[in-house]
Amino acid sequence: MAIDPQPNSPSLSSETIANDTIGNDNNVNEPSVEPKTQEHQHTVPPRLSRIYSQAHHISQSFIDQNYPGEGTTQAPYRINFLPDDSQNAQLLPRWKKWAFVLLQSLACLATTFASSAYSGGIKQVIRAFNISQEVATLGISLYVLGPTFGPLIWAPLSELYGRKKVFFFFFTFMVATAFSAGAAGAGSIASLLVLRFLTGSIGSAPLSNAPALIADMFDKSERGLAMCMFSGAPFLGPAIGPIAGGFLGETAGWRWLHGLMAAFTGVTWIACTVFIPETYAPYILRKRAQHMSKLTGKVYISTLDADKPPSSAAHQLKNALTRPWLLLFKEPIVFITSIYISIIYGTMYMCFAAFPIVFQQGRGWSQGIGGLAFTGIVIGVILSIISFAFEDKRYARASQRRGALMEPEDRLPPAIMGSLLIPIGLFWFAWTTFPSVHWIVPIIGTVFFAWGLVLVFMALLNYLINSYVIFAASIMAANSALRSLFGAAFPLFTRQMYDGLGVQWASSILAFLALACVPFPFLFYKYGRQIRMKCEYAAEAANVLQKMRSLHVAVTEDDAMNEAEEMWRARTHNSQASAAHSHSHHRSLSYTRSV
Repeated sequence: MAIDPQPNSPSLSSETIANDTIGNDNNVNEPSVEPKTQEHQHTVPPRLSRIYSQAHHISQSFIDQNYPGEGTTQAPYRINFLPDDSQNAQLLPRWKKWAFVLLQSLACLATTFASSAYSGGIKQVIRAFNISQEVATLGISLYVLGPTFGPLIWAPLSELYGRKKVFFFFFTFMVATAFSAGAAGAGSIASLLVLRFLTGSIGSAPLSNAPALIADMFDKSERGLAMCMFSGAPFLGPAIGPIAGGFLGETAGWRWLHGLMAAFTGVTWIACTVFIPETYAPYILRKRAQHMSKLTGKVYISTLDADKPPSSAAHQLKNALTRPWLLLFKEPIVFITSIYISIIYGTMYMCFAAFPIVFQQGRGWSQGIGGLAFTGIVIGVILSIISFAFEDKRYARASQRRGALMEPEDRLPPAIMGSLLIPIGLFWFAWTTFPSVHWIVPIIGTVFFAWGLVLVFMALLNYLINSYVIFAASIMAANSALRSLFGAAFPLFTRQMYDGLGVQWASSILAFLALACVPFPFLFYKYGRQIRMKCEYAAEAANVLQKMRSLHVAVTEDDAMNEAEEMWRARTHNSQASAAHSHSHHRSLSYTRSV
């Protein structure tokens, strides 16, 4: 089953999503191009041609094609990928695609690993700076808070300047590595916390852009398995972080722990920068058109940009920062599902503060051994990934059997199962934490919790994406921002809650919250279509998408927003005209009666 895109993922291009939905793969090979006739050929000095060929992958074969257009400002040549284009990411060999998925997953693992590995050295941080537990816990919260803002910026920038520059080379993973290394040498708690926040913000680019790279390389028939492989990384990272961090923090200290995070991030950054090429088709074709225009003196434009108004970085950034919140607070489906996801996401990060209380303080375990308590969460995440591999096959079979487009609600069965597993696991954990109960019993409870968490998380994200398709990027950004806020806030009050209520009742509060959310997947599964048609943006998304399907054209999120606004204006105008006509008719009748 595909996540299309991942939990913390707004950068999956709305154009890619819409193309998939209307039946066009992102393999952009139309319109076809033929070799130019002699009268249309543009000769380039051999030396200059060689230079540009090496620097920008522009060869004479690209220029010697018969592109639609006249090469003028009014009618530029419209270029597209060639049938065997080496820069078309969807034509890469399968082994390369899967190698790149592995590297992307490793980058996300490095990012999320650093979010929780810090907890393994938190005792040493407290002693080193003579601070309270709450202040030290800010190191987790501020790091998790970073993805609230980072993806909103990196997503539009990646579509302007390319995945590679923004993702690994330009100002993100490289700078995150530097900040992580700087945290290892921090001389005060203030500098440590600031560096943790900056690392989380800037280093969050893989979380938002990695699913987009998968969408660039795989068509919709293959993307499900790739996303299943990738989707475990954002959850495995936080789970294995305390295991490694606990032993290293205990034996070598918190500075070496941050050194490990920096090394992990740095090695991943170098590997991804060296091996992963640029994959975003609109950016590749846009740069190719610019270089060909410089070479020949003619005007070239990418087919994907031909019918779009120019959009500046400031305009895209403004939309990226404002539109997600509009959708979050105006759409009940988006708000309810985002709250549910945020609660369980915050609960996962609360575990990093709660487990030391339960296992180290309650059972007398050491830091290193205490980190092994997260093994249950690791097992639960692995089970969820296996479950989704089977779910993806079930969904594909159902789609073939139906022979028609599936409804968004068909994505919800895993969420129904997961919504039951989460409270079961949390109640199990809560009431088996007594020292007299064997330690394996509460850890088994965390297996069910993590299993259900990932099932709910991935299924609801798929539901949102399929419900809003053309607005998916903004929906994912809103969801990412809200859950990051919850993930940052929950660990801050964990100790006070556990000290005040006791381990059993404090853990039960989270279970009761999860229990209260159980009806949501069931209600959406049964009444989701009726609810969506009454939601302004969901209904307009369906209308716009249906119109685009009938016209067989691709659509971006901006196109859809403009189309939706036109529909709303027309509907408002018709409503006002109808009201005015009714009022005029009423006055006419009144006058007739009086006469």
